Amino acid sequence: MSALESNESMVMPGATIGMVGGGQLGRMFAIAAMQMGYDVVVFCGSPDEPAGQVATRTVVGDLLDHAVVSQFAQQCQVITLEFENIPAETIRWCSEFAPTYPSHHVLATAQDRLVEKTTFRDAGLAVTPYAAVDSAAGVGEFAEQHGWPVIVKTARSGYDGKGQYRLDGQADAAAVPWESADAWIAEKWISFDREASVVVARSAAGEVRCFPPFENDHRNHILDVSFCPSTLSPAQQQLANSIATRAADVLQLVGVLCVEFFVVDAETILINEVAPRPHNSGHLTIEACHTSQFEQHVRAVCGLPLGSTELRVGGAAMANLLGDLWSVDGQHPSWDQALAVPSVSLHLYGKTDAKVGRKMGHLTATAGSASEAVQAVNQARESLI
Repeated sequence: MSALESNESMVMPGATIGMVGGGQLGRMFAIAAMQMGYDVVVFCGSPDEPAGQVATRTVVGDLLDHAVVSQFAQQCQVITLEFENIPAETIRWCSEFAPTYPSHHVLATAQDRLVEKTTFRDAGLAVTPYAAVDSAAGVGEFAEQHGWPVIVKTARSGYDGKGQYRLDGQADAAAVPWESADAWIAEKWISFDREASVVVARSAAGEVRCFPPFENDHRNHILDVSFCPSTLSPAQQQLANSIATRAADVLQLVGVLCVEFFVVDAETILINEVAPRPHNSGHLTIEACHTSQFEQHVRAVCGLPLGSTELRVGGAAMANLLGDLWSVDGQHPSWDQALAVPSVSLHLYGKTDAKVGRKMGHLTATAGSASEAVQAVNQARESLI
């Protein structure tokens, strides 16, 4: 491709980027894009949603209203999304008006756990052992081969532990509300050493860059703390990055992809699940890396050269702020207490309705090492309790 052809395929600052979805990922994307000189139009259900609060303008409507989708898409030079559970048909409609990334084909794969795991397994990537099930009897057959416990999930929808069940025996399997979903997947319970994730960016030209692996701790199925550098060995980091790169290539992704891993031992790393968008574990890149995951998302979908993913600090850690921290009457915590901890940054998402388990914001700490950053971010969050 000539330099002229390459420039013509780029969407330069000053253009309008469309964002489908109004949540916090769309918000942080819009902030990064507008800092680079783009206009951002957000397609969402309400102008008061987190991304709508900061966007250049919003289009409000139903994601399956073809007329409203067309009104939105006609304003954009390129379109992307913030969440994989957007109807694939909506993204296909968008692509009739402007380049849209990730494609509806990628979205359709990521929306179905069975399709996703089969796609990666058939490509030679290691995934957790799984099978399609639709009854307690089916889970029993799976357990005969893989043992108990078994993790059962709805094949579609569900995140942060929603629609997921740990089954320790046949009695638990009988209690699953099988009629509540059309399809289910059973996965082998993995006894892992730790959990990690890699955010990888891939441009239309096939340029790929991985962020350093993040190490993740969960609480009640919700990400609690992420930190970087991880405690993975250099060989494990290289393996995780190579798997993430291969996954992005298999999907023919344009944009960013988060690959979540179970680190089983020194040589075994299994794909748990993927998300074709920025990820909660990557929020620390805003302060920690030369290029944040949100700026990298902008660069990838606009055809610009990808930025450096190297750390610019010795270590960083992110702690989620859930609605549990707010008082019963909705009063916010005393943010000055958290901000009294040096090198801590506060990110709030503009949500007014604090609910238990709802992600309202996050704190990031930077330090000379990951352990120091984890200590600082935990100290800051604990000061809010």
